[in-house]
Amino acid sequence: MKNTVTTYQQMKDNHEKITMLTAYDYSTAKLIDEAGINSILVGDSLGNVMLGYDTTIAVTMEDMIHHGKAVCRGAKNALVVVDMPFMSYQTSVYDAVVNAGRLMKETGCAAVKLEGGKVVCPQIKAIVDASIPVCAHLGLTPQSINAFGGFKVQGKSLEAAQKLIEDAKAVEEAGAFAIVLECVPEKLAKMISEAVHVPTIGIGAGAGCDGQVLVYQDMLAMFSDFKPKFVRQFANVGEIMKQAFKDYDVAVKDGSFPAAEHCYKIDDDVIEKLY
Repeated sequence: MKNTVTTYQQMKDNHEKITMLTAYDYSTAKLIDEAGINSILVGDSLGNVMLGYDTTIAVTMEDMIHHGKAVCRGAKNALVVVDMPFMSYQTSVYDAVVNAGRLMKETGCAAVKLEGGKVVCPQIKAIVDASIPVCAHLGLTPQSINAFGGFKVQGKSLEAAQKLIEDAKAVEEAGAFAIVLECVPEKLAKMISEAVHVPTIGIGAGAGCDGQVLVYQDMLAMFSDFKPKFVRQFANVGEIMKQAFKDYDVAVKDGSFPAAEHCYKIDDDVIEKLY
């Protein structure tokens, strides 16, 4: 069944958990889609796991469009959400609408995601008014990593927790159809999830959220630079891949690959006439 922003809301209303994973290419998106995952996020996390940057700040609109197109070609039923990269929406409401429109028009995605609370509500409202669904993102917002002074849990003080609750209500009022909560204490995330009518998608925010999202390289142990506390590795695909690469290296060098079954035939009389 095709997942839409409407089915997202229905799942929350019916107390059904929503699943989301990241993807950045056609083949992975196709596998995730066929597994029945509800939603795929083309995250600007591609800057870390695909392009090797230390942060997401260097990711461009062109990067997001390139990877977003590939994912949308692979996903038939999952709701595809594409991140708006750093400085594609912060500069003005006009820029936000234009860039959100580019992402939707050029990738074929169903929604865009942007980071921030009350400060970006004018952008959220304008994008939604342009008939583009928006997923908000609160808590640890990686594009603000320099302002935060590192990857830290958000909302631990009374003032910070109150601000997160207010920001969640504000982005809902502005028209966001869902809210990602990243690195938020579990009890606070549950409180936010109960305070808003739209679905919340947690990443390091506990089981009280309406759904969960993980970076697929993290949950498959394919990205070894850093393992966040909130990641559960559901398979050690990284080690399987590494061993396969080693086995290939050995097989080529010892002459066991390619074998006869991997080769194409030609009649001997044709070969003889070539001499």
